[in-house]
Amino acid sequence: MSIPTQAPRAARPHAGVMLWSDPENEPPEELRDMQDMLRRLSVLLALAMVLVMIVIGVR
Repeated sequence: MSIPTQAPRAARPHAGVMLWSDPENEPPEELRDMQDMLRRLSVLLALAMVLVMIVIGVR
């Protein structure tokens, strides 16, 4: 006879089902705007680094 060493898992009442009262899983507009700005800044920084490497390589 074996004795279980772990308690059985409790079933979640609405696992994976979103209720009408659940909040949207979406960041606020200010955060989305900040993410867009940081994304543009990172692209600009990457292009600037490539340009610097080209200029250094030409010299």
